[in-house]
Amino acid sequence: MCTVILRVPSDPGAPVRVLAIRDEDPARAWLPLGESWPDTHPGVVGVRDARAGGAWLAADPARGRLAVLLNRADVATRPEDELVSRGGIVLASVEGSSPDGEPATHGFNLVEIDGGHARIVTWDAAALRTTDLEPGTHMIAHDDVDDPRTARIERWLPEFRAAELPDTDEWWVPWLEIVERSTELPHDDDRTIIRDNRPFGYPTLSLLVCAASVRPSAVDLHYAEFDEPGQWNALALR
Repeated sequence: MCTVILRVPSDPGAPVRVLAIRDEDPARAWLPLGESWPDTHPGVVGVRDARAGGAWLAADPARGRLAVLLNRADVATRPEDELVSRGGIVLASVEGSSPDGEPATHGFNLVEIDGGHARIVTWDAAALRTTDLEPGTHMIAHDDVDDPRTARIERWLPEFRAAELPDTDEWWVPWLEIVERSTELPHDDDRTIIRDNRPFGYPTLSLLVCAASVRPSAVDLHYAEFDEPGQWNALALR
């Protein structure tokens, strides 16, 4: 139940801006942003899942590619022992291989950015769909992109769209201010962005934030963790 906000520019030479918030079970260990696959994926940086070895978010800066994976409900009927971790999809994506056919995974929304182009690849175990993102600001979680059925999207997407992002090193500050305002809601209010999903039957909490600017042949990526899972604190993205 992660959250990703993107701003796709109308100018193809301008960067795609991305703010990605990861929700996961805090007991599932991860490695912070870094080059965590030097032998198998040299040059790729990302947030590694220590259990399965894949990535939640990854980038190949030299190629101007970034991918983020969000879990999605599905109608899978395949036995669990026939399914593989979704984290490998992210690594394949930044190396130029998008999902096709019928992925042997549970459902997902995959954000793919290649230079100035951004799209969402969706798998629900019934159909694989691709949505190219038009210039503008978009938001995605566990349903479709810009989907008003997702309470946090209905509440906050207009504010993300209205926010002016400065052309500075810390361009993400206005968006993080909106995220912080969402935490004034109770934890069990489905409109909040920093999540404690236990009241909804999931063991996941918001753990960390990444901000990225993606251009052709360049990705500027920053990372910070919350002091306590599911609890807002002022972040210094590095």
